[in-house]
Amino acid sequence: MAFATTAPPPAGNLKRIVAASLIGTTIEWYDFFLYGSAAALVFNKLFFPDSDPLVGTLLSFLTYAVGFAARPLGALVFGHYGDRIGRKKLLVLSLLLMGGATFAIGLLPTHATVGAAAPVLLTTLRLIQGFALGGEWGGAVLLVSEHGDARRRGFWASWPQTGAPAGQLLATGVLSLLTALLSDDAFGTWGWRIPFLLSGVLVIVGLWIRLSVDESPVFQQALAQAEARKADRNAEAEKLPLVSVLRHHWRDVLVAMGARMAENISYYVITAFILVYATTSAGVSKQTALNAVLIASAVHFAVIPAWGALSDRVGRRPVYLLGAVGVGLWMFPFFSLIDTGGFGNLILAVTVGLVLHGAMYAPQAAFFSEMFATRMRYSGASIGAQFASVAAGAPAPLIATALLEDYDSSTPIALYVIAAALLTVLAVGLAKETRQRDLADVEPSAGTEPATAPAADARTV
Repeated sequence: MAFATTAPPPAGNLKRIVAASLIGTTIEWYDFFLYGSAAALVFNKLFFPDSDPLVGTLLSFLTYAVGFAARPLGALVFGHYGDRIGRKKLLVLSLLLMGGATFAIGLLPTHATVGAAAPVLLTTLRLIQGFALGGEWGGAVLLVSEHGDARRRGFWASWPQTGAPAGQLLATGVLSLLTALLSDDAFGTWGWRIPFLLSGVLVIVGLWIRLSVDESPVFQQALAQAEARKADRNAEAEKLPLVSVLRHHWRDVLVAMGARMAENISYYVITAFILVYATTSAGVSKQTALNAVLIASAVHFAVIPAWGALSDRVGRRPVYLLGAVGVGLWMFPFFSLIDTGGFGNLILAVTVGLVLHGAMYAPQAAFFSEMFATRMRYSGASIGAQFASVAAGAPAPLIATALLEDYDSSTPIALYVIAAALLTVLAVGLAKETRQRDLADVEPSAGTEPATAPAADARTV
């Protein structure tokens, strides 16, 4: 099978790029997931104390969902400037915004101190988090994809994806340690602030590493050609990245959005909503639920590169479809195992769920990157991924909690995830395989589906 002939970079340089993307995404996801865990565990009491416990949790998850609402705006802004001035600068900015907002959450006064202003301040900082994360993902995966060896792009591009379970692992690990060492009163009074304040230290480390890497050579090449076209008075003016995406890649955007549904919804049900379900319906302690997510996240981290490598061999679509079908089939056993209340069964339920999720998440970075031309790739990948998150990950814990309150059963929640899996199977099933495409292609090909043919021996810049 022929592949694009984009030359692979030196191994040491590529590993440094991967490390920079991985550490940055780990920190950003740590910040984002830390909020989700705190929303399930303590924010309902600290910021919505006058509500019924389950209603307070719903309100807490509503502020959690607000962060997702800001992600499309982040995708638009970061995507536009990332396609115009480069990936690296925008990744540094996203890290500063996310880390600053998370650190500030650790300093927030609660409802007991400032009343209704507390949830308003919390929501504002959550919006900043979401805006930053909306721009982070596209830049991080593109930086690796555009540096990487075409034959192993799925493997290398999957490493920034491990930032999600690594961030989950770090956030859950810190919370688990604190809940083990502190009494419930101490954790609820001041202990919950510690993991948010730690973000400040992590950001300094992340910035030091990110500032040391080079800009994507594929983007630099595309930028040079764009500048040459500007100098040519007879050349057509370059359109805004968003306009180009909607004109040439609208089908790819829809595919990306559909592909995200099962991946996004299943992840937040498995890792965030479980902290509510296991403690309220299955009678599992908060510490036990956190430990199960902690162990499963470690396995999730380990399997993502393996799924990415498999996508290099058999294609992005088969691996992605395997994950979507698997997650849908696993939902009823997932809740049945949790209902037993056994720690081993809880670990099994979450671990299998995250392994199957990894089959979607691992090839996603290369899959989405390969859909779009270089000068609109940051915008296209970010828009497809982040606009879907508003309908998928944002309301997932909220919908799941509401279904639990209304029906007092896990069946509607399982059916909700299965419906998302069916939508993802449809979207990915209609997509074309992308693993042979050359990321050095700058211009979309004629029509509305650019670069749909295998890019054998492609050398276009």
